[in-house]
Amino acid sequence: MRELLLECQGWLAYLERPSVLIQLLLAIIPVAVSRRARQRRLIKHWPAEAYPFLGIILLTLAVLGLASVGHSFGLTLLLGLFWLGWFSLHLLHRLLLIWLPEEPTHQLESRLLRPAFLVAASIILVSEVDSIQDLAVAPLGELFGISINAGKLFEALVVIYLVLVGCGPPAAGLAWIAQRALGLRDGSRKAMELILRYTVVGIGLVIVAVQLGLNTNALIAVAGGLSVGLGFGIKEVFSNFVSGLWLLFEGSVRPGEVLLLDGDPCEVRRLGLRATLLWRDRDNAELLVPNQTFFTEATTTFTASDRMRRSQVSVGAAYHHNPSDVIALLENTALSVSRVLPHPAPKALLVNYGDSAINYALRFWIANPLDNSSISSEVSQAIWHAFKQQDIEIPFPQQVEYSMVWPPEKHQSNNGRT
Repeated sequence: MRELLLECQGWLAYLERPSVLIQLLLAIIPVAVSRRARQRRLIKHWPAEAYPFLGIILLTLAVLGLASVGHSFGLTLLLGLFWLGWFSLHLLHRLLLIWLPEEPTHQLESRLLRPAFLVAASIILVSEVDSIQDLAVAPLGELFGISINAGKLFEALVVIYLVLVGCGPPAAGLAWIAQRALGLRDGSRKAMELILRYTVVGIGLVIVAVQLGLNTNALIAVAGGLSVGLGFGIKEVFSNFVSGLWLLFEGSVRPGEVLLLDGDPCEVRRLGLRATLLWRDRDNAELLVPNQTFFTEATTTFTASDRMRRSQVSVGAAYHHNPSDVIALLENTALSVSRVLPHPAPKALLVNYGDSAINYALRFWIANPLDNSSISSEVSQAIWHAFKQQDIEIPFPQQVEYSMVWPPEKHQSNNGRT
């Protein structure tokens, strides 16, 4: 580690040279000017994507100016090419959107293309000021009795990152082939995909450990430490991990299913290994629920066998209306609402005799549980208009107040009698 720090100190001496500082300044100014011009829209009728070309023009002029006076311009040109490559990734993003959806494009760009560009640019930049071979053999210390240098550590980190990022598509492809061959359900396919991904990750970590030179006794020691951690520190995480796999195989909680959570219908968006992502439509909120919750608490689902849900609207009608007429009117009114299913047919019931009205319940079926609130509102409005057209009264409780005197024996009622 000390040798690596000494090498890095040599970079500072390189940056202190006047010629290097001039090149850095001439590389930074065009980029800053173009970004400032883009923020303030200094050039009218220019789209936001055109402003980086202003920086490219300024960088070209800076390189030509340095060359004309016989000054070295390699660092300015290199930084300009880096900035041009970074800008090209924005253009590549638009091209990828032609063939790929937005989410896979974003993942490909953020997890692979941009990190790879930054790593390559860093290696090229370091090679300009130092020797990559000398940095690679710089010792960093020992791990389980094995000496680790910068080169080995860098290779291990690159392999681990590539395994974590790149194992997704192959695992998804193998799981899809297994689903077609064996007739698996979507939940089982997703479970197999996750198992394959984490199997590949585990094998990749073992390969990295072997590449570093760790012996089997060290690997057993690490595995023992992890087992102790599972028993004490990360027991809940491991429990959620196992619960997620079980839910995927069982298929009781699937993406697209509608669950009732705290009285609100929520749609399952993604079932992960630690938590399940739910979407609540009334406020567009996303909820993360630990997987083991579905094993320890009862959960109501509206889509276990189908997505149909029975809904209900309550209403009261005055006593002088014939209950049979009210029930028939309620059922016909429900059928007039477009999003109410005709089969099973709506059913109106006389629930009880209240203090001020006869209470009725109108039960009907809908196709999507998430539309329950809006459809119930439409049915309630339709009932109000239907009652108004048929002169059916919706009574409300009324109270009569009497003035009292004390003592009660002196009180007289409103008709003048005691």
